[in-house]
Amino acid sequence: MEAGEEPLLLAELKPGRPHQFDWKSSCETWSVAFSPDGSWFAWSQGHCVVKLVPWPLEEQFIPKGFEAKSRSSKNDSKGRGSLKEKTLDCGQIVWGLAFSPWPSPPSRKLWARHHPQVPDVSCLILATGLNDGQIKIWEVQTGLLLLNLSGHQDVVRDLSFTPSGSLILVSASRDKTLRIWDLNKHGKQIQVLSGHLQWVYCCSISPDCSMLCSAAGEKSVFLWSMRSYTLIRKLEGHQSSVVSCDFSPDSALLVTASYDTSVIMWDPYTGERLRSLHHTQLEPPMDDSDVHMSSLRSVCFSPEGLYLATVADDRLLRIWALELKAPVAFAPMTNGLCCTFFPHGGVIATGTRDGHVQFWTAPRVLSSLKHLCRKALRSFLTTYQVLALPIPKKMKEFLTYRTF
Repeated sequence: MEAGEEPLLLAELKPGRPHQFDWKSSCETWSVAFSPDGSWFAWSQGHCVVKLVPWPLEEQFIPKGFEAKSRSSKNDSKGRGSLKEKTLDCGQIVWGLAFSPWPSPPSRKLWARHHPQVPDVSCLILATGLNDGQIKIWEVQTGLLLLNLSGHQDVVRDLSFTPSGSLILVSASRDKTLRIWDLNKHGKQIQVLSGHLQWVYCCSISPDCSMLCSAAGEKSVFLWSMRSYTLIRKLEGHQSSVVSCDFSPDSALLVTASYDTSVIMWDPYTGERLRSLHHTQLEPPMDDSDVHMSSLRSVCFSPEGLYLATVADDRLLRIWALELKAPVAFAPMTNGLCCTFFPHGGVIATGTRDGHVQFWTAPRVLSSLKHLCRKALRSFLTTYQVLALPIPKKMKEFLTYRTF
């Protein structure tokens, strides 16, 4: 879609209906995820099952005219013939999903002694967070179970790998803790982060791997150092439980979504609240529901950092431009729970309470040279480092996203 157009539904994937299950229970799609290279899509389709689908989707799922747009120039279909759809039976309801590349283990002999099933070549892995507190690590290409991580005492609600590919995994749980695991050390638990008083819903690692954000059923958000695993600060501003969070691609912004019907955009380095995006119902209302039906479920940044997507209980997917206070596009969706952008842009995936996944067109824009420069600089400069530069005030305001 071009900027300003409404999102179009590209495809919808629905789970099969096994007769041995009570179909109305535990069928929710709590998580959807694309692999970092854009070659796979995963969703927790309910009933303890994760579906792995090669991307782009087979052409019978996508309307004519959209096939080319769903493919990335960096990840075309060359060599994809061997990729087959897979079903992972996790044995428990699946809540969290996270992909990571798996570099060839540094000491193959050591790994082979303890984990003969672990691959000795680089591959792609998927972590699944389960209802019983377990985390299972799978090899995507083969569907083999590689590791089983134990430690949490309740549901593992969310998972996040370090974007650098260092195989550090963060898990967020209803046991009110976050745990740090090192897959280079056979999945050793290296840290437990305590301090939340409620279930931890969401965890997000900044793209520069310096910060970790966690959101629990509380009004504040915790920001942790990924270097020392200590609390940097609490971000206060929401009026109800915060349930979702995400960093911008340059790590310079953090967005948090809450049941209070708002998204807050923060500067994670200073703790400043830069903007609030309010999810008011359309006029006239779509139904007789009250304002609580606009409670947020999920928020995510687009890969170039110019847009946000949000899913709310008012049956709408909204797309926001970074510098505007109102949504630039809406799409009707029922019972939405989660959303994520395709890593190369152009597509948003959403998951629902019915176990379905929908794929929508997302804005395709050519980033301005100004934004590209800002993104490059902010990838390695903190807000304080920018403010210390001998450059004009207006340039500092632009580089620190203070021009809203």
